[in-house]
Amino acid sequence: MKQVQDLYRRYVSRSQVNLMTSFGFGRELVERAEGAWIWTRDGRRILDVTGGVGVLNHGHNHPRILDARRRFAERGRMEVHKAFFSPYVAALSHNVAELLPGDLNISYFPNSGAEANEGAVKMAYKYHGGRRNTILRSDISFHGKTLGAGSLTGSAENSFRFPGLPGIVVYPYGDVGAVRAAIEAARTPDGCDVYAIMAEPFSASSMRSWSEPDLYELRRLCDANDIMLIFDEVYTGWGKTGSLFYFMRYPDLLPDILVYSKSLGGGKASISGYTAREPVFRKAYDRLSDVILHSTTYYGFGEETVTAIEAINVVVEDDYPARARQIERILRPGLENIHKRHPDVVGRVAGTGALWGVFLIGGPKVLDLAAKLAPGFSGDPNFRTKLITLSVIADLYREHGIVSYYSPNADNPLVVAPTLTIEPDDVEYFLDGLDKTLAKGLPRLLGRFVREKVGSRWATGS
Repeated sequence: MKQVQDLYRRYVSRSQVNLMTSFGFGRELVERAEGAWIWTRDGRRILDVTGGVGVLNHGHNHPRILDARRRFAERGRMEVHKAFFSPYVAALSHNVAELLPGDLNISYFPNSGAEANEGAVKMAYKYHGGRRNTILRSDISFHGKTLGAGSLTGSAENSFRFPGLPGIVVYPYGDVGAVRAAIEAARTPDGCDVYAIMAEPFSASSMRSWSEPDLYELRRLCDANDIMLIFDEVYTGWGKTGSLFYFMRYPDLLPDILVYSKSLGGGKASISGYTAREPVFRKAYDRLSDVILHSTTYYGFGEETVTAIEAINVVVEDDYPARARQIERILRPGLENIHKRHPDVVGRVAGTGALWGVFLIGGPKVLDLAAKLAPGFSGDPNFRTKLITLSVIADLYREHGIVSYYSPNADNPLVVAPTLTIEPDDVEYFLDGLDKTLAKGLPRLLGRFVREKVGSRWATGS
């Protein structure tokens, strides 16, 4: 372990080592992982309720995913070549179109959610021939960390201002009235200047969602003004929220472009996708002069697309949306009961399917204690809440062998987002562990966390 940490300090990031070892996770090496469980090299068994931050809907090392990749390698299949058509890209595009509603038919498969979002925005801009210059995005959002996608992201993680896309207008999450006003404000003598609206129907970082009527109104506004509506379901897609995609719970609701990633790769492949309505793609790109206007060398990488094909097969055949709803039938009442048992610690719980947030709070005395234990962070108004949540995460890991995480965006909830292959008894084990941890009280949790995990590092600012 020391050798790995030393290599990280020398060749990766010293600060990353400091951060991870503060919570205990970075002090052990993983030997293997399967389903919802991780085994460390010292024999410890850890329940993973992070779901790989959306990547592991299929769990760790799903056997069908492993088999698909093994078969591809054993048969010596071609990875990528610009001079030959890929049967895997063709099959994956077809399968996605068969599953999505309406005329969401044309897909492109880059490598990350950020790249997919940027591709979607680029298509929307090209659709209007460069004649429009305004794009709307929410104040609470996460679309990636590249320069373009990062400028479309409204997250506390963006603590440094980088240059980004021009013409960005911010609206409050879920506020269709504010969107309408922004559209009106962007009118010019030549008409509407808005080329796209970015929206997350369900926000995985804040556990908030658009209301059904407002999503339909958003669609109506886009139709009336010929604006491209882009739904980012990078995290929430492929069954996580109890429907294949969150927007699909509402009949006849269609984005112009849908963006997805994370669990598309079955926990093994770095692949994302965005799928456009056919008329949108045809107008934007479907002419000989535009064929390579948007392309990458890794597009259509054989093993990645084969993995995605099998990952989607598993989602459909094993009915992952139903699995998410079954997890919700345990998590929702369990978390609500914890809220009732610890009202001075848990402000609220919120979520859907297998994606939930526990919003921890502390009275003035607890918040003051957090400030005293780790001074020097007055520049971050949410730091005390983060410290409270981190103390709970650390105790869950140390005392119960449960690894969890918190969202750095919005109200910093402790996120409960297990793989969709998790067993009901394992969900109950998590709920029992969280209940026992919270029963210790925040002052005790805070004191131990700062004393054992942080020591004098934060207090001295070193």
